[in-house]
Amino acid sequence: MKIRAALVLMSAVLLSACGLNSVPTAEENAKARWADVQAAYQRRADLVPNLVATVKGAAQSEGEILTEVTQARASASSVQLSGDDLTDPAKVEQFQAAQSRLGGSLSRLLVTVEKYPELRSQGRFADLQEQLEGTENRINIAIRDYNTAVQEYNTTIRTFPSAIGAKVFYGAEPMTPFQAEAGSDVAPTVDFGN
Repeated sequence: MKIRAALVLMSAVLLSACGLNSVPTAEENAKARWADVQAAYQRRADLVPNLVATVKGAAQSEGEILTEVTQARASASSVQLSGDDLTDPAKVEQFQAAQSRLGGSLSRLLVTVEKYPELRSQGRFADLQEQLEGTENRINIAIRDYNTAVQEYNTTIRTFPSAIGAKVFYGAEPMTPFQAEAGSDVAPTVDFGN
């Protein structure tokens, strides 16, 4: 009887040390951080129609850029990535590319606004511009938090003793971190000549 109790106690200790709880905890944390990234992008997507409507009223001649922003927003909103897709680098890259196109379109819009100061003087547009800037900051923070959670998860499933539980019980695969697009380390050129 004492041997059986000792075996049960020993089994419990061994199972608790093999990542039985730490693997799903780390995975759920990474998925929650991904949801934060999606929420930040959704906030941006929700602001864009208001920004576009405000700017259209004041700058009808800039219809091409505004149309591009609207199309980029629609494209960015159409690419969805669930927590289960985070192990597929191609799907993460597709999501990043769509969001990057929207960011590029917004940059062109903001350059246009800089070019035409009378638009910046409108209080409503200034408010929306501040909200958009705050949203971009939220996106950056959410991406950073997601990448930290992915790093913790990937470390958990690759280190002993959690690696045992990760493979045996969960078949865990590493998640893909959010990465900057190639060339994003180069500052954009602003040209007011055109």
